[in-house]
Amino acid sequence: MNIRIEELSPMRVASICAVSTHPEINAWEKLREWAEPLGLLDDLAKHPVFGFNNPLPSPNQVTYGYEFWIKIAQDVEVRGDLKTKDFPGGLYAVTTIKGYPNPVLWKQLWDWVQSSQYTWRKTHELENPLNPQAPEDEIVFKLFLPVE
Repeated sequence: MNIRIEELSPMRVASICAVSTHPEINAWEKLREWAEPLGLLDDLAKHPVFGFNNPLPSPNQVTYGYEFWIKIAQDVEVRGDLKTKDFPGGLYAVTTIKGYPNPVLWKQLWDWVQSSQYTWRKTHELENPLNPQAPEDEIVFKLFLPVE
């Protein structure tokens, strides 16, 4: 695993959350329907997408939540179920993977942080799909574990 430390700058984001048996798909469709006509998905360097479980999966429930963010300019207005949030940024241990994130990969990143000079910072772990509309066998993610 190639792990590096990156700092995410503060940003304003449009946020959407879905709770279901497949919330990533449901939340993505809502975000895509709003962001695509605005051209936000045409420049993912300028408008990166991040996601995370919210609320977390529970062993006794088949449903859980997933929240997506996309970076937006101050003058962009959101509508419907979307909300705006101000993300404060921060320091993260980061790795890039091909395929969908899974608990084993997150555990490897966590173990690396535990053996490093950094400590885990209690906030959202973020998944950044570099190509969110790519076919399943080509999708690439950056995983961000908050550290200090």
